[in-house]
Amino acid sequence: MKSVLPILTVLGVIVAVWYGAAVWLNAPWERDQAARAGTELSVAQLLPLTMAQDRPVLPAPHQVVAGLWEGVTGQAVTSRRSLVYHGWVTLSGTLLGFVIGTGLGVLLAVGILHNKAMDLSVMPWAIASQMIPIIAIAPMLAVVMNALGASAMVTKAIISAYLSFFPVVVGMVKGLRSPDAMQLDLLKTYSAPASRVFWSLRLPSSMPYLFASLKVGIAAALVGAIVGELNQPAGLGARLLSGSYYGQTVQIWSALFAAAAMAAVLVGVVGRIEAMTLRRMGMAR
Repeated sequence: MKSVLPILTVLGVIVAVWYGAAVWLNAPWERDQAARAGTELSVAQLLPLTMAQDRPVLPAPHQVVAGLWEGVTGQAVTSRRSLVYHGWVTLSGTLLGFVIGTGLGVLLAVGILHNKAMDLSVMPWAIASQMIPIIAIAPMLAVVMNALGASAMVTKAIISAYLSFFPVVVGMVKGLRSPDAMQLDLLKTYSAPASRVFWSLRLPSSMPYLFASLKVGIAAALVGAIVGELNQPAGLGARLLSGSYYGQTVQIWSALFAAAAMAAVLVGVVGRIEAMTLRRMGMAR
């Protein structure tokens, strides 16, 4: 109960501020309509009107909840109007990109660890690659991938992998270098080969760092998938874009909350796998 109370308190403050902002931002349209009709609205009349607009500037929390419910349960999951359908499209691209990005990140980290030239050359380029805004590079990647005949799923996965590989590289390199000199000297006294040092010492030591990076990487992969869907017909990114085209702010916020819930679930799954793995390795804290 002690841990839940602060969360509920913060949630209550956010909802209260949200309702206040909805009234503030939606009220001018209602006042304008009343002025056109030659009437004047009292506060009691204005408040419910600002929270029931079809296309509000800022939808009230209950409108977003209703939009989410309608998007999830209001039609068949195979319908293009279903958030489940669009969520699955986004999730599949996210997972594929995350797997590619994680594999690439781990391979680069191992190469950086064992090769001085890669350490000096690859890491600066990896850092520089993240300085390019994804919203700028995504259209270029889409053009190149389309020219190569790649499917929409692969294009989206490449963009996700682009964002997710970097935290894995950084975390894995730090983890592989985390064993102290005394541990490395001990294995050296046993004449352990480099492969034995890697599998018996460096790799196990890197697990906490790897899982911390994976939590960041899976969230970054989701962002990449959503950005990659901005020029595609399906997915939460496409849902966001179509909502902005037609002024459907409830649709936009519903898709945003669906994406946030998906990110929370994905990070939670990685955290669960982390706890199980570290407990099995005797490294649970």
